[in-house]
Formats: sequence, structure tokens, C-alpha cells
Amino acid sequence: MTLCVHEALLQAQAHGLPRLEAEMLLLHALSQSIHARAWLLTHQSLVLNQAQLQRFEIFTQRRLNQEPVAYIVGCKEFFGLKLHINNHVLDPRPDTETLVLWALETLNSVPSTSPNTQPSVMDLGTGSGAVALAIQHARPDARVQALDWSPTALELAQRNAQDLNLNVKFRQGNWLDGIHENFDLIVSNPPYIPLGDAHLTSLQHEPALALVSGGDGLHAIKHIVSTAAACLKHGGWLLLEHGFDQAPATRRLLAEAGYERVQSRKDLAGIERCSGGQKALPQSAR
Repeated sequence: MTLCVHEALLQAQAHGLPRLEAEMLLLHALSQSIHARAWLLTHQSLVLNQAQLQRFEIFTQRRLNQEPVAYIVGCKEFFGLKLHINNHVLDPRPDTETLVLWALETLNSVPSTSPNTQPSVMDLGTGSGAVALAIQHARPDARVQALDWSPTALELAQRNAQDLNLNVKFRQGNWLDGIHENFDLIVSNPPYIPLGDAHLTSLQHEPALALVSGGDGLHAIKHIVSTAAACLKHGGWLLLEHGFDQAPATRRLLAEAGYERVQSRKDLAGIERCSGGQKALPQSAR
């Protein structure tokens, strides 16, 4: 069987693939940039050879089996940065850009005590490094660190940092255990899906360790909230991404732990996606 570019795209869409995903996978099968959609438009009648067609059919089947496109093509754009992605880390979602935008907003409010002061940031559970690298790219003056339990995730994050020429310091660890520094900002997109949640079926290709967090989905968030204050400067912020229905519970945890200015931020869909709070300033600074 022979197919041209136009026919291959139509066939993939007939099997249930959205056009944009079909185009990205076909470009990848043809060893083109996955963003080169204009190239496809000018090569509609190009006939795929057998090797190209076989690759495209394999990619299509993987996607129909709910494997993220990022794992198939090996990369994903996040906050304008091209990241290497594999199945040892989460596929970065646009929703998480809400966390980055809020983080940058808080950093803009960090007071400078001297011209050489660098705002300090810790990203917990960094995975591919998406959040830490986005912050570092937007704020090259910041001193950004990122931590993850998984050595394979850290290896990928370090590769992304090197390719982007961003000076994030990566370290292995279990959340904030053993950290004896104080930061202006701690951010995290931790696991927050409850064990047994129906959504896990569609996330079978992603690492469970980065998704599931106890029976209520709040195990990691509770741990971070209870330990982060000891690693924050007075006036520093803790910002957390969480599930679509976890904002009230997360705000309650932050308030109970003594954080002030507790609030949530909505993603582009209008869902409360992130919650955070500020470590109280000493009385003398109020």
C-alpha cells in the first residue's frame, strides 16, 4: 500500500486522531520538525516510502492507545521552551503554566536588599525541569534549584537545562528532607490524584509515582505544606498545583499551617488550579 501525505493524514483522522496530532506524528515519521505544518501543506502529494509509512502507523497506534504525543515525538513545548520528554517524567500540561506565571509574579515582589541580591527558588518534584527552567529563563537573575526523587528524571532535566543553557541546580531528594536553606519561593506540581481515581486509566503511560498521592490525593501536598515553612524566608511564598477540586482543601491546609494571604489561581479553563500562601513576616517588619 502506498499513501501520499494528504491520504495518510486523512486515514489517521478517520481512525480518530485529531488533525493537529496526526500532523505532528506524520512530521516526526518523516524526520521533519513537528512544528513544520507549512512543510506539510507544500508536500501534500509526496508519497511515503514503506519505512515512513510503517513509522507513521506505529506512532498512530501508540497515540490511539492513549500514549502522550510528547512521549512519541520525544519533546514538548512548555512556556515557550522546547523540552526533551520521556516516560520517566510527566507530560507537561499547559495548566502548569498557571503555576509559573504566579511564581514570576511573586518574584517580582521580592524586595532587593542590595543590587547583588538574587531571589532564591526551589522547585519540588521537578520531573523534566519544566517549571524550574521556565522560571530561570524568565528570571535569569534568580538562583533556581530543583529537586526530584528519581535519578532518571533528574538526568532528563539536566539535559534540558544544558540544551537551553540555563543554570538551574538539580539535586536528588525526598521533598524538603535534608534541605537547610531558606528560599524566597518554593513551588511544586506534586502528585495529587487519589489512588483508584478513574482518570488514572487514561494516564497509564505516565509514571504513577508522579501522579498518585494516597487515598485522597493530598498526601504529598500535606507533607509539603507541613515542612516548607522551615525552608522559607519570612515573607516567602509556597505555591502548589493541585487537582481541579482540591483548592478548598489545600487552602485550609495552608491556613492551618500558619500561612498568610492564602489564595488560589485559576487556569485558562477557569478552574482553581494552584493555591499558595505567604510565610508570615516577623512583627518588627509589619
